[in-house]
Amino acid sequence: MEDMTDKIAERLNLSPMSPLDISHGENVSSLMKGMAGTAFTGRSLGEAADVLEEMLRDPKCSVIMTLSGAMTMAGLGGLIVESIRRGWIDFLVSTGALVGHGMVENLGMRHYKTNPRISDEEYFEHRLNRVYDTLEPEENLNEMELILRKILNDFADRLQGAPVGSVDILSFFGGCLPGEGILQMAHQHQVPIIIPALTDSELGLDLAVHHYLREQAGTPPIRYDAFIDLERYREFCQSRVAAGQKLAILTIGGGVPRNWAQQVGPYVDIRNTRIGKNDPAIRFDYGIRICPDPVHYGHLSGCTYSEGVSWGKFRSPMDGGRFAEVLIDATVGWPLLARAMIDRGL
Repeated sequence: MEDMTDKIAERLNLSPMSPLDISHGENVSSLMKGMAGTAFTGRSLGEAADVLEEMLRDPKCSVIMTLSGAMTMAGLGGLIVESIRRGWIDFLVSTGALVGHGMVENLGMRHYKTNPRISDEEYFEHRLNRVYDTLEPEENLNEMELILRKILNDFADRLQGAPVGSVDILSFFGGCLPGEGILQMAHQHQVPIIIPALTDSELGLDLAVHHYLREQAGTPPIRYDAFIDLERYREFCQSRVAAGQKLAILTIGGGVPRNWAQQVGPYVDIRNTRIGKNDPAIRFDYGIRICPDPVHYGHLSGCTYSEGVSWGKFRSPMDGGRFAEVLIDATVGWPLLARAMIDRGL
């Protein structure tokens, strides 16, 4: 009976499972290898480590990371910095809140744990903004705005009314700010950062105030143009495809950054169909999603890569695409994957 089962499994290309043995292995990498032979979320995480290793080792692969949620406020800003430092990331698409909270810490200010005995009304009285179990003092944001206002004034004076995207603003920040934060490391390693929904953030509100103050003073404000970001990103992806490279997407969370980064394929298709362009199709060859959102809620954050194939965003697994999706809190899954990559010499 066992021989017959083995033959059936071989014919159906079924892989045997392996009980997890935590008494062997020296590091997180070996733990991930063992988890890949188990089931449920453990298997998903272990398999994601293998996909991540493959795409990071692929010399012809460019990796786009998308970030949402409160990852920097949750203490993972250093993980982003290290990912850039190690050359894992070639392009970064983020929320403005994530970048802003990261700058707060990089400028020497602190976030705080919540106290369950304190109400939100009391937090408001003390101007302490709550994000789940973490607090961002309003004083931090005010201090950050004063620092950025000086930098923005210098930037605006240099531009003299020329339009820019968020990619230009953030690159200028990275060249001016002290320390080794996300923007500084990205600037140093020439990793572009784009915030598609810039006005949906403290950074965007700071820019709006700066725009108002410049207009009131009769000096040219910064002319933010989101289409500059879209074209810069499309050109980046198309240049890689034209050079025979692959594209990978590493998604932490979901939200606007995920969809915005993925829609480059449909954008090129639309340009070809509607205005007569003849550009090569853009499809992601690799994809890893670390996000707890399931598919049945119907929103983009939880949609599968398989669904994305139908939109022309991803290469089908039958055509060589390789993907992994782990429904887990990124503050748990992402550090484990990153540590496994370091254990594997990446």
